[in-house]
Amino acid sequence: MPPDQFIPAAEETELIRPLTRWVLDRALRQCRLWREAGLDVGVAVNLSGRNLLDANLPATTKELLDTWRVDPGKLNVDLTESSILPAPAIETLSHLGAIGIGLALDHFGTGFSSLAHLKRLAFREIKIDRSFIAGMSGETGISIVRPMITLGHTLGISVVAEGVEDEGTLDGLRALDCDSAQGFYLCAPIPAADLTTWMQRSAWGLAK
Repeated sequence: MPPDQFIPAAEETELIRPLTRWVLDRALRQCRLWREAGLDVGVAVNLSGRNLLDANLPATTKELLDTWRVDPGKLNVDLTESSILPAPAIETLSHLGAIGIGLALDHFGTGFSSLAHLKRLAFREIKIDRSFIAGMSGETGISIVRPMITLGHTLGISVVAEGVEDEGTLDGLRALDCDSAQGFYLCAPIPAADLTTWMQRSAWGLAK
């Protein structure tokens, strides 16, 4: 069942809090397992807008980080632009950032965030939405992506391109000095055990 089917149901029935705790627990457990296997990689967890209204979220996340002995810097929380608008959400994100957890703005360019939010909340990453990356085949598409990357770098924020599906797009992003990329060209979604093998054997050189 895809997330767009079960996440709204979880939000409506108050199941989003235990579901988020479970996801955070599993993600941090896997991060610890990778660390013990000699793979120094972090994890990212998507948060619902409802999560950001939960004042207990920072304490819960800190508890799980301590349980699995994971450095807060190894955890990123991804959120959409519209979810950070309410004042309680900004307070929750400020507490998460104070713990040392990375904040990543997902689907950048499609929502309502302001430059003030980017600076105030000390985002670690912005993720350029795949709709812009898919349009990079022409000069018009590149002219949209280039200033997004420049903006991120000017603010001291790492820039990630979403939805990279071919070598040409990856080469174009390299030429624009984009920091990271994600998409099916690099690796399709796979179970953690398979991903461990992929990281150990991948030509991308993640296992160092």
